[in-house]
Amino acid sequence: MTPLGRMAISSRPAREMSALKRDESIFAIRAAFISHRPGGRHVEDGLQGYRGPARRILEGAGMRVGDEVELTLSDGGSIAGVLMPRYEHADCEHITVKLRNGYNAGVAVSRIVGIRMIGRPSPEPEEVSQPSRPPSIPRGDVIIIGTGGTIASRIDYRTGAVTPVFRPEDLYSRVPGLGDIAKVQTDVLFNILSENMTPDHWTAIAERIGRAVSDGYRGIIITHGTDTMHYTAAALSFSLEGLPVPVILVGAQRSSDRPSSDASSNLRAAVLAASRGEFSGVYIAMHRNLSDHEIAIHPGVKVRKNHTSRRDAFQPVNSRLAAVVDLRSMGIEMLADLPPRGDPGSLRVRAGFDRRAFLLKYFPGMDGGVIDNLVDRGYRAIILEGTGLGHVGKYVHESIHGAIERGVFVGMTSQCIWGSVRMTVYDTGRDLLKMGVVPLEDMLPEVALVKAMWLLGQGVGPDEMRTLMPSNLRGEISRRRLVEYE
Repeated sequence: MTPLGRMAISSRPAREMSALKRDESIFAIRAAFISHRPGGRHVEDGLQGYRGPARRILEGAGMRVGDEVELTLSDGGSIAGVLMPRYEHADCEHITVKLRNGYNAGVAVSRIVGIRMIGRPSPEPEEVSQPSRPPSIPRGDVIIIGTGGTIASRIDYRTGAVTPVFRPEDLYSRVPGLGDIAKVQTDVLFNILSENMTPDHWTAIAERIGRAVSDGYRGIIITHGTDTMHYTAAALSFSLEGLPVPVILVGAQRSSDRPSSDASSNLRAAVLAASRGEFSGVYIAMHRNLSDHEIAIHPGVKVRKNHTSRRDAFQPVNSRLAAVVDLRSMGIEMLADLPPRGDPGSLRVRAGFDRRAFLLKYFPGMDGGVIDNLVDRGYRAIILEGTGLGHVGKYVHESIHGAIERGVFVGMTSQCIWGSVRMTVYDTGRDLLKMGVVPLEDMLPEVALVKAMWLLGQGVGPDEMRTLMPSNLRGEISRRRLVEYE
């Protein structure tokens, strides 16, 4: 039999995969095993996570994680694929292989009657030369700044580590067609999970963008984990005043070793928009729908992640998409009036965030002492996520009033995703207005939090906060409400 030829597992997804997606997936898997370099993290155990009978079988056959193996089964069949590690709490009765179609298969030890090695990855990758580019495409002009996430990373299955794939030649080889779009430069600023992002990281990213603009790059791409990408997009939107080029944050919902990965298509679209788009500002590039053909360009202050795992998890809220990149025609369809490119000298980086702002989600029965505690701890702004049009129970009104009396800014947003707060409709809202709670229109709660941190970081005092927070500084408040949304 040929390797990976006789398997019934996940046969339907395999049939439905295009040849390109299948080849990209298996290439990513194999590339992961040839990426280990001296000086990196090294784990002596070549059978990470395996124990008991599963480990004994693999040790007896001289196997290690990363090998391409064929398992002969008791029913006369066989399964072939790349030997995967097991996790710390996994059972000891199964061996895991990654099939050629990109899916993992766990095989019970009791079914295995034989095992042989098909191949072992070589220790060093081959250097990949930069593809030629049509003369009509301008030179370079795009820098990809890495901050983490799976979008530009690979998994080393021998160590379990996720490492950035960030040499230009790595990206050219792993992202088909990237070299035909633009010549890219790369820089790893840091490599962290997006939940570990802090306002200090936002400042570092903004300052690095400032240097990239000064260096003359035509477009700037930030690779980022998806979970908090909309927070960072908002932070950059406020920090980069007079931004003359497109800054596009891009992520991936699924890693490059999966057949349904969105990493390659999202990155290609981001490079296309950053290099050829005639607009400026901060945006997020992610799948528009489940198709690989259309990538949405979202406004940085009007977007949020609305699904945990779908590739089209990001949606514009109370706003239209800024643009759509069609990867079939390699064109950019503009869907909104966006600011044009400008003079690089116009950029003013106003980074700096004060963490003494808090996003508080109201819930029935909430103890007002939570608000009292925030004030006692020195917080200077509280963004409330109220119910509906902007309400909280009367039993926390006294604490809210006390916070405002002590100079704390209190702003109201809604727990509803779409729509706007309107605190004049019911008595509860009108009472809050009389206390001094500031309605923040249709501003997303996360954006309101970032905006409050940024204004405080710029030295804005209580009176100015009451004026600037409800002001539309970067498009965070909709001028018109959409009856239908994307």
